[in-house]
Order: sequence, then C-alpha cells, then structure tokens
Amino acid sequence: MRELVLATRNRGKVRELSALVAELRVKVLSLDDVPSAPEVEETGPTFLDNARLKAHLVAQAAGLPALADDSGLEADALDGEPGVYSARYGGPGLDDAGRCALVLERLTARGVESSPARFRCAVVVARPDGNEVACEARWEGIVHGPPRGGNGFGYDPIFEDPVFGQTAAELGEAVKNRVSHRAKALAALALVLREDPDWLVP
Repeated sequence: MRELVLATRNRGKVRELSALVAELRVKVLSLDDVPSAPEVEETGPTFLDNARLKAHLVAQAAGLPALADDSGLEADALDGEPGVYSARYGGPGLDDAGRCALVLERLTARGVESSPARFRCAVVVARPDGNEVACEARWEGIVHGPPRGGNGFGYDPIFEDPVFGQTAAELGEAVKNRVSHRAKALAALALVLREDPDWLVP
C-alpha cells in the first residue's frame, strides 16, 4: 500500500486529515512515525508558503510523499488577525482556549462583539523528487463569544457557520468534514490525485 506522511504532530489534525484522505487508499503516517523529520518553522508570509515549506522538507526527510497544510483564522474586525500567526497568536504561553479568549478580548477592545471571519487553508502534497500539488480553500463565518462546543480544536469554539448556526466545535464530524476549509482544500486535492493515481508513488 502507498504511504503518505502527514506533516503534523497535532493529534486533532492527524485525525481530521486521516478521515479526509481515506478515499485515496493510502497508509497514513504522522511525523511521530518519521524520526528523521525536521521541526519546521512556519516562516512564510502566506498559508501556502508555510504548507509548501513543510511538505517539501518532510518529503525529503521521509523519502515519501508528504502532505502539509497551513490554516488559520482571519477576523475582519482585527484586520485579518490572527492570520498566519493563528497557531502561535499571543505567544507560546497560550493554549487553544487562551488564543480564543485573546481574539474575543481584542474584538471587545475594537468595540465589537463579533466579526465576519473565515478559516483559510492551503494544502500541499510534495514528493521527494520535488513535484507538488497544491490547493487552497476558505470557510466563511462569524467569530463571537462565548465559546461553544466540545469538538474540534483551535478556534473552532468561537467560529460560527452562518448556515448551520453552530460553531465549528458544535458541528458533527460528518458535517465538518464536508463544509470546512480543510475539507474543501483536500477534496480539491483528491480530485487532482484521482486523475493520476500513481502520482503518490515516490
């Protein structure tokens, strides 16, 4: 069976990505399965730059195709913050709950309780030979408090889908895996890879 390395140690992301790439019929590995994989600093100015950087470095280290994503939240009332800094917003001392609280605090400081917002996601699959496939997608919604829901991770508890009237952390996995930014980007990626099923063979 073909193998694909997910360039993350985030267990929530591994679980979500594994479900979304199931149709590709590959054995999914994570960075925990690749001791030689480097820790990659997300120094790029865009989500796509960061995903591309991670995918290529991990593919070369593992000698296998690697899938990396970079995603984050953009709130209009915060001039697009947290943006590419979503995973480290507020510094290393904050956990997911702390970062959600910081977003809400900064909205309040701007004199608003909610803001149009979107999750963005860039996904790149890279092979050890340097070839890549890249896709991007977004999920439009509204950011507001208080946090709701026990599913998901990151900013999910404060991001509400306006169609369902629920936060990303309240939506069931089946729904989220259909409408989320990551789901849309991976669906586009899967379409490309289905056209050339041997592309994942390193």
